[in-house]
Amino acid sequence: MRGNVLWSSDQKKEKVEKDPRMERGVDVEGSGKGVHKLVEKVVSEYKKILERETEGGALIEVDEIATKVASFYEKIRGIIDWKEEHLIRRTATDRVLKRRLLGGAASLGIVLDVKTEKVAEPLVTELIRGGHYLNNKIPKVRLVKVQRVLEKYAYILKYSPLSKNGSRSGLKKKVNFYNWLLEIAACEIEEILAPPKKQNLMMEFMTKMINRRIVLEPKDLISDEDQMIQVYIAVHKTLYHLDSPIISYHLLKYRFPEWFDESEESVRKLSDNIKKIWDGLEKDISHPLGKYFYGVCEKYDTLYLILGDIMDSFEEDPKEISKNVFDAEALEKLVNKFYKKRYSTLKKRLFRMAIYSTLSVLVAGSVSLFIIEVPLAKLLYGEFNGLAIFVDIMLPTLVTFALVAIVRMPKEENLLRVREEMQKMVFKQKREDVYEIKVREKKNLFIQAFVTFLYILGTGGSLWGTYRLFSWAGIPITSLYIDTLNVAVLVFAAIIIRGRAKELVIEDKPTVLEFLIDTLSIPIGRIGQWLSNKWKEYNIASVFFTVLIDIPFVTILEFIEGWSTFIKEKKAEIR
Repeated sequence: MRGNVLWSSDQKKEKVEKDPRMERGVDVEGSGKGVHKLVEKVVSEYKKILERETEGGALIEVDEIATKVASFYEKIRGIIDWKEEHLIRRTATDRVLKRRLLGGAASLGIVLDVKTEKVAEPLVTELIRGGHYLNNKIPKVRLVKVQRVLEKYAYILKYSPLSKNGSRSGLKKKVNFYNWLLEIAACEIEEILAPPKKQNLMMEFMTKMINRRIVLEPKDLISDEDQMIQVYIAVHKTLYHLDSPIISYHLLKYRFPEWFDESEESVRKLSDNIKKIWDGLEKDISHPLGKYFYGVCEKYDTLYLILGDIMDSFEEDPKEISKNVFDAEALEKLVNKFYKKRYSTLKKRLFRMAIYSTLSVLVAGSVSLFIIEVPLAKLLYGEFNGLAIFVDIMLPTLVTFALVAIVRMPKEENLLRVREEMQKMVFKQKREDVYEIKVREKKNLFIQAFVTFLYILGTGGSLWGTYRLFSWAGIPITSLYIDTLNVAVLVFAAIIIRGRAKELVIEDKPTVLEFLIDTLSIPIGRIGQWLSNKWKEYNIASVFFTVLIDIPFVTILEFIEGWSTFIKEKKAEIR
């Protein structure tokens, strides 16, 4: 059983460590010398991870020819279903899992009776072929763990109250449940195949460091345990930009450690109580105070990213980590080095994100235009003209690229602040900073109503302007509404990407231009967020894509691999 993330099982109910004397400007006895205890602990644990020996035994191997073909296909698929790089593998695992475990029928609310013992190895080998895991690196013994995990999730899918025939949950509820559960399953399988030990350790460290410094006003708005959970969720979102499925999976480790007890009795109880578990995790993720903790974590995540980079640089000689991190002068030099390195890679990553997201929009827009919009327009209103086709495809593409391309990089003085805050984090201070969170009181009813009116006006204005631009280009009315809502989804995606540029920023002072862009884009982006969530519930297109492309392609790949193996065997017989 994999242990809890934030506490070990015997510490689960322990109160959050917080010094009651730690108030703004108050000296803490015994501070001012040496290295912070939590920093010493994370360095020690990090060294153990780097020094740990690899597993022995036979490794999973797939055919190299089939791997090259599958990797190319996954790159094309990656453009169509664009995701950030660190989420691609999890998304692919989820997609393959749905197809192999449910035959692609999850989006239709159907659970098929599939023998899980025939799923584990093909699932893993397909992911390796697709380039999501390295060939000849994963021990075969992990297939047994994957098999047990599949049995657990297959049981819950089949026997949970949300899945049983005659249950009160409708198709929408079932589809949401299947998607949620299989996303959790994909996270657990990914952790078995490539355990993110360093990532989990750094998230735990940042959570404890941030949480002990937070002062919430007014007090008693949230329990100590729930505050820790909210900080932990915010750390997921800011430090590594992880999404809801991964957050839910990690919360399961803490709130429901029995989830990883794969005995028949435990799985049966989990299945019976799955709705309560699901609702509880969703409540954690959507907590109304979450945005306040997110703001603090977003400000200071730079320190933990750079500290992780520094420790990673000593992978060949982990014993050198303590010497360099615990020496103020050496640490400052390393901070300079890895800040500049991350700054350089950030520019490249943002440019790559802009290109891939734009290509994704271009491909999706073209497919939508020629397969759905043009035939529908011909049937009802006549044909698209050349200008309409150009605007239909290029306007969403240009909007996405423009919003991402004008991202402002951190200023030079930001590095000075990073160095200063790193010293404060690593070494004990006579006066330790606190992060004060003041929960905003409700405004005057008239002012609140006026601000809400302006927000609605801005939303309507943005949508109307987009609609009118499409209308001016002569786009048929059947496509006007589709294209306008599509722009909202793309603006939402672009806002997320723009946020990635702040990963090195401690003090964010927006410019007038950024304020104006946010004023126009955020209202329409919120609509895009809602539409994106709804698309997951009704994404029937994914079923057809799976049936028409994925399944035949995988069959061809398996044939190529079988044929390649046959040729190798025949070649070996020639002596």
